[in-house]
Amino acid sequence: MASVRPQREISAWRPGIPGVVEVFHAHYTEYAYPMHVHDAWTLLIVDDGAVRYDLDRHEHGTPHDTVSLLPPYVPHNGSPVTEHGFRKRVLYLDLSRLDESLIGPAVDGPDLVDPVLRRRVGQLHAALAHPGDELEAESRLTLVGERLRGHLRPRPLQEPVRPDRALADRLRDLLDARIVEGVALEEAAQLLQAHPAHLVRAFSAAFGIAPHQYLMSRRVERARRLLLDGRPPGEVAPETGFFDQSHLTRHFRKLVGVPPGRYARGGAGR
Repeated sequence: MASVRPQREISAWRPGIPGVVEVFHAHYTEYAYPMHVHDAWTLLIVDDGAVRYDLDRHEHGTPHDTVSLLPPYVPHNGSPVTEHGFRKRVLYLDLSRLDESLIGPAVDGPDLVDPVLRRRVGQLHAALAHPGDELEAESRLTLVGERLRGHLRPRPLQEPVRPDRALADRLRDLLDARIVEGVALEEAAQLLQAHPAHLVRAFSAAFGIAPHQYLMSRRVERARRLLLDGRPPGEVAPETGFFDQSHLTRHFRKLVGVPPGRYARGGAGR
């Protein structure tokens, strides 16, 4: 049987999201990490294969649907379980997202079997991959952090979610006022004097749509009108708050079903 060709493929970047030190994607076959430490939290999901690692002299692993949270300053290593290696996606988060009081619980239970959390972390990675989707990434990171804290510091009783329509209305007004320039979640939370997670939940509960989805809907709405006026997509994108034309195309296709150029051609001459 032919041996598997060694693979070491990586992608790394630092997004403009507060609290995210680095995003790191990798595909390794034969490579094994020696014992090392980070000064940030390591939030790890494995998309293919599995990783075994030692943390605080105990062996752990990453089976399917597991989210692994390795705390800062605690040595760990890592190696593939099979010759086919693994594909992983990692977020390194600073202590502003998860504080030092959670290090002990994370050492005791770093591997979290939670399909909802696993899906949300995957969605967060998708948002972080696209410039211009910072509000979505911030919102998803806030809810991921909230769920992680729920695992590490569970509450005896789940507090009921209280509707806050007044807060949701104020956030909608803010988004409407900043359709083009946008607003960061942390800034919105400061302006409206609310916790970021509560802000996202209040808006979603009131309107049935997340804040970032609402903002993108309003931007696409404006783009449609400009395209029907005969403006080219390359000009429409920055004038409606999109990072570039590809950013406009991705969201336009998602909401309208066709790319902006085809939409404009369909309305030409009518």
